[in-house]
Amino acid sequence: MRIGELARLTGVSARLLRYYEEQGLLRPARTAAGYREYDEQDTVRVWQIRSLLAAGLPTRIIVRLLPCASGPAPTLTACPELVAILRGELADLDARIDDLVRSRRALSHYLAAAHAPGVEQAA
Repeated sequence: MRIGELARLTGVSARLLRYYEEQGLLRPARTAAGYREYDEQDTVRVWQIRSLLAAGLPTRIIVRLLPCASGPAPTLTACPELVAILRGELADLDARIDDLVRSRRALSHYLAAAHAPGVEQAA
């Protein structure tokens, strides 16, 4: 199938499919005329990519996880570096959450101080 059909089947734009190819996430065959040619497995692969992106994983990590993926959801099987990659991503996410919680506390403090008695409110 050509890129337009894959886009229609997956709901992902042709532009985004080309981006996935640039990132090494998709590897379509090429016709003699240079057109991209996709197969049914590429449809599943796009659904896998979308699912992993929705989990917050960047494409640089997804390209490493795709060999461990099966099914459209996907299910990740035990590949050698899979657990280490996911633990690292989870630790990074936890650190970002901690930073956001600290920022939220600081903003909340500033807001409370701005509404304190005797503080002039802007019009």
